[in-house]
Amino acid sequence: MSASWTAYRRARRRSRQAWVLLALAAVSALATVAWFFTDGQFALAEPAAAGPVEAPVYDPAWMKPVVAVRQVPDATALSVLEGLPVKGRAPANNYEREAFGQAWLDADRNGCDTRNDILRRDLLEVAFTERSRCGVASGRFQDPYTSKTIDFRRGADSSREVQIDHVVALSDAWQKGAQQLTARQRQHLANDPVNLVAADGPANQQKGAADAATWLPKNKSFRCHYVARQVSVKAGYGLWVTQAEKDAMKRVLGTCPDQRTVLAR
Repeated sequence: MSASWTAYRRARRRSRQAWVLLALAAVSALATVAWFFTDGQFALAEPAAAGPVEAPVYDPAWMKPVVAVRQVPDATALSVLEGLPVKGRAPANNYEREAFGQAWLDADRNGCDTRNDILRRDLLEVAFTERSRCGVASGRFQDPYTSKTIDFRRGADSSREVQIDHVVALSDAWQKGAQQLTARQRQHLANDPVNLVAADGPANQQKGAADAATWLPKNKSFRCHYVARQVSVKAGYGLWVTQAEKDAMKRVLGTCPDQRTVLAR
């Protein structure tokens, strides 16, 4: 057999091997693509649509309503906002937290203080302290202000990571009509579940006593509910808004004109 014939056969054999390897690679690629789509990997790669976020208000199984000064209309938050008085701020130099009563009273008289009521309402996988039906020892929740998932553990330091925020800050309420309320009405305002949400500690500290004109949650999908909650509290307790505050609220609610008021039911 000549050397040229041997070289020819060797070249043909290598060519067939190359085609087999290419075919195997193609089959492997097709299998990978099929797995990618059929096992849902493509769906996971697509961004999830961010819908509106709301927070719980009231659980009749173990909470009792806190009576506001006025009945809040079951209507769009935009329409109720239009009915709120617009005024400037009253002086804040005489504000004291004690004007709203002792912190975390059992205002609804269900046997548990307000802080533990709100933790129990807002957290998942709640565990109570030993021999207690009120004291929340641990749980987890998705913070509505930042959308972070936070684990709560009761303790001198760890408890600060989850705080109970007054949606309408008490200092802001004081400057916008709460001075004219009775002491009992102010206690109700400070302990009304409509005005309270569990929140990320640093985010709550950043907010301070700000109104909607100067602070809104970082989590934009929660802003409509947040502003509707502020409108509902102000309507329920006869408080007013500043013009800048009203303008900011209208901008938010303009993106969700069907957003309803937030009622304790």
